[in-house]
Amino acid sequence: MTVRISDDAVAIACGADEVAAAFIAAGVAVERVSSWGMQWLEPLVDIDGVGYGPVSADQVADILNGTAPSLGRIADHPFIANQTRLTFSRAGKTRPLSLDDYYASEGWLGLAKAREMGAQATINTVMASGLRGRGGAGFPAGIKWQTVARADGEQKYIVCNADEGDSATFADRMVMEGDPFMLIEGMAIAGFAVGANKGYVYIRSEYPHAIAKMEAAIKLAAHLIAPFVVEVRVGAGAYVCGEETSLLNSLEGKRGEVRAKPPLPALEGLFGKPTIVNNVLTLAAVPWILTHGGDAYAAFGAGRSKGTMPIQIAGNVKHGGLFEVAFGITLGELVNDIGGGTASGRPARCVQVGGPLGAYIPPAQFHLPLDYEAFAAADALVGHAGITVFDDTVDMAQMARFALEFCAVESCGKCTPCRLGSTRGVETMDQIIAGKNVEANLALIADLSETMKFGSLCALGGFTPYPVMSAIKHFPEDFR
Repeated sequence: MTVRISDDAVAIACGADEVAAAFIAAGVAVERVSSWGMQWLEPLVDIDGVGYGPVSADQVADILNGTAPSLGRIADHPFIANQTRLTFSRAGKTRPLSLDDYYASEGWLGLAKAREMGAQATINTVMASGLRGRGGAGFPAGIKWQTVARADGEQKYIVCNADEGDSATFADRMVMEGDPFMLIEGMAIAGFAVGANKGYVYIRSEYPHAIAKMEAAIKLAAHLIAPFVVEVRVGAGAYVCGEETSLLNSLEGKRGEVRAKPPLPALEGLFGKPTIVNNVLTLAAVPWILTHGGDAYAAFGAGRSKGTMPIQIAGNVKHGGLFEVAFGITLGELVNDIGGGTASGRPARCVQVGGPLGAYIPPAQFHLPLDYEAFAAADALVGHAGITVFDDTVDMAQMARFALEFCAVESCGKCTPCRLGSTRGVETMDQIIAGKNVEANLALIADLSETMKFGSLCALGGFTPYPVMSAIKHFPEDFR
């Protein structure tokens, strides 16, 4: 018998190490693998495909003597069976730092295919896939790659943005902790395609397990991706460094501060050289695309939103975890069918999609499909596809205030609309909550939001109005 238990940070936090130690003490072989993403069941124990969870160390004896209730076959669980796993096809199945496991599950085929077809054909394949940036704005990855490939410069860079700072987001962490070779392969393919020989992974300091896994994986894979070289750099916890130009400044050893555009990073990025800056999930999708073809990837999805999206379900929800599916699934399906409704059992009042700067969406709009254009039309953001669920006890005036306070705390301070607008916004929202000049102050918040949205240098100030104005629009009773 071989028992498989995740060494993902969530599993460890829930007691996976203690459960593994109990199995080893009982004389059972244990493999530490990536996470299935069923986080409400962690620590999840996998014995020949049959799942048990959540498991504590004192339940190990019952599992071994056959008296513990099981979840049945993990692959048949509705949470897994209803997914379309391309990026997370290895999740729960492979040991993160095993090159043998990675080779045995289509590992390095994408890089081999890229080297076989050539740089321009590789870019064309990414263009044909319709892959868009998975970190926020959804900019087509192939166009960014083509721009860097055509840019003048002997030195070019690939920068992976792993500064995953949005609330309810953990897919980047799961990739780095559970399938680090996939990310390294995606970066190597990008480097080959545009003529870059150096890559950096910028990881937030709050992810010690991901940092350790990536550093170990880079050493193991160095000979396979040569002459491309990857290096890990650790951020210091500034949310604004999730914005690509702030991240580049931080990588250069400067203050994490937004740069004005132009010039675009694709032309003058890291150290003034042409640079691809892509999110973890964007680069992690590339090996599958090269292995199976751009058209095969584009066959999934809806409209201009091609492929699959690893959706992260969190907050007040029964079944929190990672759910990868093609674009087009509705919010209602994600919250009620997949997530199982609220953990409290109370009615869901809203969800926030896209992190702390995403709009609050009420149940009346749960018919919205996960689609970049559909969300934009509803004044909302897909962003990194983190979904935070709130029940009917939430105070939306306080949530709007939090968005403004978050912006005030995290602003780099370079532009006036963000730096001053967020601070004045908190003061004005406090007056609204106190019942002072409510209508006049709500009008002031609307004016302030418009200035921040269109006048800020980056998305931190520009997106803060989304949660503020959506809360006021959909839940006016909380402000009066």
